[in-house]
Amino acid sequence: MLIGAALLAIYLIWGSTYLATKTALAAWPPLLLSGMRFLVAGSVQFAAVRLSGGPAPTRQDWGRAAAVGFCLLLFGNGGTTFSQQYIPSGMAALLVASVPMFLAVLGWLSGISARPNLPVTAGLTLGLGGLYLLASARNAAPVLIPGHPALGVAIVLGASFMWSVGSLVSKQKPVGGSPFLGVGMQMLCGGVFLTLAGLLHGEAAQFHLDGIGWRPWVALVYLVVFGSWIAFSAYIWLLRTVEPALAGTYAFVNPVVAVLLGQAVGGEPLNPQMSGGAALIVLAVMLVVLGGRRKAPAAEPEAAAEAVAARR
Repeated sequence: MLIGAALLAIYLIWGSTYLATKTALAAWPPLLLSGMRFLVAGSVQFAAVRLSGGPAPTRQDWGRAAAVGFCLLLFGNGGTTFSQQYIPSGMAALLVASVPMFLAVLGWLSGISARPNLPVTAGLTLGLGGLYLLASARNAAPVLIPGHPALGVAIVLGASFMWSVGSLVSKQKPVGGSPFLGVGMQMLCGGVFLTLAGLLHGEAAQFHLDGIGWRPWVALVYLVVFGSWIAFSAYIWLLRTVEPALAGTYAFVNPVVAVLLGQAVGGEPLNPQMSGGAALIVLAVMLVVLGGRRKAPAAEPEAAAEAVAARR
């Protein structure tokens, strides 16, 4: 019962954060939006763990948290959020599903994981085909900045690559102590980086709190409370309770949820070319995640948890 509830939480909540991000982008610029989200979430989580008796982090822990926050949150989440100005949220979610494929290749090249076997190689090949179909598809869905879909695709793929790099860094050099404290530190560091990047990008002139309707505020609260706290806590518990392969199935369920919500709520059409690309990517991620689970070294729950902190 609890396992099913936890799986349902990460499937539905993380899959729905793409639409929530799209809603919040109607009011705030992307980098400052993400910075605000992670500064709030990280501050509360860090304070809660410390006040409950958690040990003080060392200078080395802060350095590791900053490195992971730089890759995962500034480039990974920040890039994905930024890309949704140019492409529909459903397409962004499908392109983010390339993360397990990047991890398979980078893990092998860095010596962390074994060489991709036949199912994983087949998954990588199918995934490339699916990415090509998505990248070349014409989509009539409304976007905030029309006319630049290729830029949006390139940004989200670069963000997925950096997310994968940050995940490997987190597995090699996890923050010591409580994983909840480490996640709070990563969100704090990432929030600072995102805020600085937004200011350097000139987003301060676009950022205001007056005259904003209720929908963006609801979306922001949803991202902080559900995306960064509830779903992530469920994921940490799953890592301690079930095998990592089962917990990792969110990678190919979230895109389906995001696409369906984008169609039902956001008015994002799904043409046959996008449907074909989506099917190939979902099948590819299944092959990569499930086909490589036996040869991959067992991941420490704390490190694996920090690698996905507050992504959606």
